[in-house]
Amino acid sequence: MAHNESELGIITKAKELCKYVFTVTVKSPKQFRFSFTARLQNMALSVIENLYRANDTPMAKGDENHYRIRYDFQCHAMTNIKILAYFSMLAMEEGCILAKQYEHISRLTTDCRNMLGAWILSDRKRMFS
Repeated sequence: MAHNESELGIITKAKELCKYVFTVTVKSPKQFRFSFTARLQNMALSVIENLYRANDTPMAKGDENHYRIRYDFQCHAMTNIKILAYFSMLAMEEGCILAKQYEHISRLTTDCRNMLGAWILSDRKRMFS
């Protein structure tokens, strides 16, 4: 996967997660393909969308309005990551994906959550210190 040197690490990791979700769900059983599988894919895309929106929201020290907007996008991304992790567990239990695929998604979602949490803390420190 091509990596833009100036791109945030969390965005790069979320793109890796999204690509993997699409790769493993392409062969999901037909009965889940247009409902459950589509939700997994859409959730992965929503994570990236919210991360881009957060990153594109300018933030300067003392600018609480933009900080709040950025924080809201970051929170939406965090919630979507958590939902995606749960959906992937359900997908494994229902036979949509293999256990090893679920484990890989689980690792990627954990990495994304940790990186996003660090970004949120960094913004908070920058804003209020």
